[in-house]
Amino acid sequence: MKYLIIGLGNIGDEYENTRHNIGFKIIDKLTKDNSISLSIDRHAFMAEYKYKGKTLILIKPTTFMNLSGKAVHYWMQKEKIPVENILVLVDDIALPFGTIRMKAKGSDGGHNGLKHIQETLGHSNYARLRFGIGNNYAKGRQVEYVLGEWGKEEQSQLIQYIDKSIEGILQFISVGIDKAMTFVNQK
Repeated sequence: MKYLIIGLGNIGDEYENTRHNIGFKIIDKLTKDNSISLSIDRHAFMAEYKYKGKTLILIKPTTFMNLSGKAVHYWMQKEKIPVENILVLVDDIALPFGTIRMKAKGSDGGHNGLKHIQETLGHSNYARLRFGIGNNYAKGRQVEYVLGEWGKEEQSQLIQYIDKSIEGILQFISVGIDKAMTFVNQK
């Protein structure tokens, strides 16, 4: 059984440590912890990871955030992965920093990456793991905030929340979305 795990972010050094790139950071930590290398492929950096008899196709789209649906669609088709086996890792300003929430489906919440995935797939019935980045910005400064780098205090706690996100991914592929939501959303 195959799963597609998509970490959203933007390519380029200038975006590497920004809040908007948390999806990339989660994929990077998962691959590093398991000694897996990402390689460049069509529309994404990708790696394959075997876990408990299941295959995870891990991708970091190279299409930039606003065109994420292009990479998602390509890899779903290439690997013949049904929509119920995809999980999108995304930043969320509506959640306090470090809050992790999993949902089976939902709106794009104003997130351009999710919006493009929804437009490309023609629906919003795909799972997502939402990583809270908070909303500590002045009116009109949202773009600066999400494309800004983590603060010192946030950086000191970031790894523990990334690890919690990875636990959520493994729950998703091990026990399914409903039980994974219970596990992730109660912690």
